[in-house]
Amino acid sequence: MPIRATKRGDARTPLRGEWDVLVCGASFAGLTVARELQSTSARVLMIDRYEVGERQTSACAAPTQWLAHLGLMDAVQQTFSELVIHIPGRTLRWTLPWTFSTFDYRRICALLREQSEGSAQFETAKVEARTGFTVHTDRGDLSAPLVVDALGWRRILGAGANVQPPNARLSRGLEVHPHASGPDLELWIDPKYVRRGYSWSFPADGELRVGVGSFDPHDHVKEPTLQLAADVSVPAERWQGNWIPHQLRPAVEDGIFFVGDSAGHCLPTTAEGIRPAFYFALALGRELGDVLAGRQTREQALARYGSFSADHEWQYRWLLRVQHIVGRVTPTRLLTPGLRLLDSPRFVDWSFRHYLDICPPEFALRGAGRALASVQ
Repeated sequence: MPIRATKRGDARTPLRGEWDVLVCGASFAGLTVARELQSTSARVLMIDRYEVGERQTSACAAPTQWLAHLGLMDAVQQTFSELVIHIPGRTLRWTLPWTFSTFDYRRICALLREQSEGSAQFETAKVEARTGFTVHTDRGDLSAPLVVDALGWRRILGAGANVQPPNARLSRGLEVHPHASGPDLELWIDPKYVRRGYSWSFPADGELRVGVGSFDPHDHVKEPTLQLAADVSVPAERWQGNWIPHQLRPAVEDGIFFVGDSAGHCLPTTAEGIRPAFYFALALGRELGDVLAGRQTREQALARYGSFSADHEWQYRWLLRVQHIVGRVTPTRLLTPGLRLLDSPRFVDWSFRHYLDICPPEFALRGAGRALASVQ
């Protein structure tokens, strides 16, 4: 279980003040925003309830190109060029047009943090609420003209009350992380585990990340996870889980910037959230950098970044339609023949290239961010 790292006792000193940029949340999205501000002279504060790298909540995998372009290859544990899909009565093996890598969460967070050291200060504090551009934490009030919510699905800094699960538009995932190994990146689309969703096994250099995800937040996933662990002959130990947004939310609201799960940037159908967290955080960091350099106003940055995120709505809408199809046809056994029809090298190559282009790895290269509207 994660240990809350908010300072206690004599170390829990008051934390108050004004900053140029306040980044709330220090996982993939928040760390990447701070990374993009390294060349500025701004006073940047990044806060999180936990220490950097302390609380892993995903299977931790991403397209290898993204990790390479961000200088994060030292965190890679295993790389895969194929995807194995188990459906009732058959196993498909797809050769991918690009590779996918699992990585160590603590290490990748440390690498991102190193890339922002000297420009962003970090403190542990629990974000509780917001009034205007003042963020209230359990250690005191913090203010900044540029405030980023990278806190995850709860969208704590949003205006008004947020819908909570199971009534929110959220998927749910649960994993075990036993000490084991395997050669393949595996998915199960099988109603014996979950009727609307999928299951997985991601090897990571001596660890297997085995879990179940449901597109319906009302469905419980603990028992299916136990069943899957038993079926792949690993112990059900070292649990972790999280809620996963599967629909875009406004990326700007009431003068605040939202990124990652707080903006619903996790991709529907696949529940891949790390790559879009990098992608949209880079875009946001570049916009904030232009504000700090005097090249645009905060209002212009809000408009540009909000438009950039919204321009991807049609891609998210199509993935959400596929998600709905998976949820509806799996119980009727129509999905199996459908996947068989799609089991052709030409289709796999075409579909996975288009899927990667939703958040293309080239965007991570320096100089890629000035014309945001041109990147689709």
